[in-house]
Amino acid sequence: MTTDPLVIFTPSGKRGNFPVGTPILTAARQLGVDLDSVCGGRGICSKCQITPSYGEFSKHGVTVHDNALSEWNAVEQRYDDIRGLVKGRRLGCQATVQNDVVIDVPETSQVHKQVVRKRAEARDITLNPTTRLYYVEVAEPDMHDPSGDLERLIAALRRDWDLPALEADLTVLKALQPALRKGEWKVTCAVHLGDDTFAPRIMQVWPGYFDGAIYGLAVDLGSTTIAAHLCDLHTGDVVASSGIMNPQIRFGEDLMSRVSYSMMNASGADEMTTAVQEGMNALFTQIAAEAEIDRNQIMDAVFVCNPVMHHLFLGIDPFELGQAPFALATSESLSLRAIELNLNIHPAARIYILPCIAGHVGADAAAVALSEAPDKSDDLVLVVDVGTNAEILLGNKDKVLACSSPTGPAFEGAQISSGQRAAPGAIERVEIDPVTKIPRFKVIGSDMWSDDPKFAEETAQTGVTGICGSGIIEMVAEMRMAGIVDAPGLIGSAEQTGSPNCFEDGRTQSYLVHDGTATGGPKITVTNRDIREIQMAKAALYSGARLLMDKFDVDQVDRVVLAGAFGAHISPKHAMVLGMIPDAPLDKVTSAGNAAGTGARIALLNRNARAEIEETVHNIHKIETAIEPRFQEHFVNASAIPNAVEPFPILNSIVTLPTVTHNTGGADTGGGRRRRRRG
Repeated sequence: MTTDPLVIFTPSGKRGNFPVGTPILTAARQLGVDLDSVCGGRGICSKCQITPSYGEFSKHGVTVHDNALSEWNAVEQRYDDIRGLVKGRRLGCQATVQNDVVIDVPETSQVHKQVVRKRAEARDITLNPTTRLYYVEVAEPDMHDPSGDLERLIAALRRDWDLPALEADLTVLKALQPALRKGEWKVTCAVHLGDDTFAPRIMQVWPGYFDGAIYGLAVDLGSTTIAAHLCDLHTGDVVASSGIMNPQIRFGEDLMSRVSYSMMNASGADEMTTAVQEGMNALFTQIAAEAEIDRNQIMDAVFVCNPVMHHLFLGIDPFELGQAPFALATSESLSLRAIELNLNIHPAARIYILPCIAGHVGADAAAVALSEAPDKSDDLVLVVDVGTNAEILLGNKDKVLACSSPTGPAFEGAQISSGQRAAPGAIERVEIDPVTKIPRFKVIGSDMWSDDPKFAEETAQTGVTGICGSGIIEMVAEMRMAGIVDAPGLIGSAEQTGSPNCFEDGRTQSYLVHDGTATGGPKITVTNRDIREIQMAKAALYSGARLLMDKFDVDQVDRVVLAGAFGAHISPKHAMVLGMIPDAPLDKVTSAGNAAGTGARIALLNRNARAEIEETVHNIHKIETAIEPRFQEHFVNASAIPNAVEPFPILNSIVTLPTVTHNTGGADTGGGRRRRRRG
């Protein structure tokens, strides 16, 4: 067994052991990690910047000490003196491995930039924002009727717009008199109309008629990605959308890893709060630049997030969420000021965070409920927000139930041998010929299939770099339909499957998807360990849904809605073959896209929707999977592909799955199947 230090890269999740003295850039290249470099490792281009993470990482089973990397050297110092390095960053070509280390590759150092697929969905939204612009003409000061300029402005707003008594911050008072006189007693005011926390308030004053716009942000703060939609508060239009990877990934890809990091490291929670707030500010700077506006024009924002992200964003230690009974610091909605969260938008901007449903069903699930409205549905609808932690809603007009399932990062391409985040060059669509058992695929950035003669030319810029989440789902489902994988999840040999792409890989079999080594690219395979990772993720997802169906005493649902950016790219047929979702007519399985982001936009643009979702959340009944005895039973059954006991009659009328068995009795399945207890 090797004693060489372990190097773990995030967000890719790729890892390997390397001799002491190996440059991080070299380790990244050998593992196929997406780390840029133009100068050949001479410390000139600075494109290989990395961020080492220190502390105890129970998820990875390592503790990273201060001496994990070589000392800061003269090349790095020279670059820092001339151009400046972000605090905590190192140059991957200069820092060498000394001990076990976790290395984060920031987005700016990646060749193939992450595709954050959380677009703004088209939706008719009643426009009734909390912050509005009002133009007024103010009475000039009078020696015979002395009063302050602010008091006369408030009186004018009440007279012309029937606004209630208003307050103003000190920043408004400082700018008020010059604005009134420059505008010849005519001004435009941005007014926040108030809520249960804040009284109605003047936020800014412009001289004369302000012909510009004010904006709001709808932010979906996810475990893996942060997406924001910039909306014009007057028209409701989405003027820009952007997203970034959540910088907290370096502390752990899944939520419990981050909770564990905060438990194991004294300043862990504070580090993660700082990281996400800095990431948020980088995103807001980016989106304001894209829209060509001043960040000070952003005066309102709505945030949705899961409970762990909720606490870490607010600077609350998520310790209690890591143990039963999973108590939230608060489950109610919150109204805050941007300055309290160190956000770089208008200093007086108001922040609204939707309520959480329960311990592990957060404000993002509440936003999905607001967007998809299962409580208003006549038929029984299952809404699944697919992500690192899946939120599941099942309900109709009678009642709505909710639960969460810890699916883990496998659906995002992490912990998969050739897996990666969605980026140009990643395989996202797959078909396997039922006769030849040879795959063909599409990659992000191209509409061509890999068997097209012009495919190599078309993808020369990006290459074929790995398999993203939607690709691995289609891959495993196609392997099951082709008989390459059996129901328990075991890959067969070339002789058993009739596929020349199956090959012996240690004590198990693997399947070759693409061999790019001839042109310097990676060899992309699916291993039995990969199959097991997907089995565990999909079993967790299905078990949560099946548990809610038990509570409704039903074996089928009328409709299935796949929410989340990832859900928008899943093929319903492949998801059902895999056993991710319950059996249902394929035309009744639809995508809602980024439903959490849509819910955030609704709450941003319609202040009445905030009260509506607060009432709805109080009526949603939370099911805690951790204490439900049938969850484990469903999980074991759902580990098979598609399921060990569920009949899936609708699926079987569409697809005939081979009844093959690849277990020869003595082989190590690599975790490819789970032994069921017999009662």
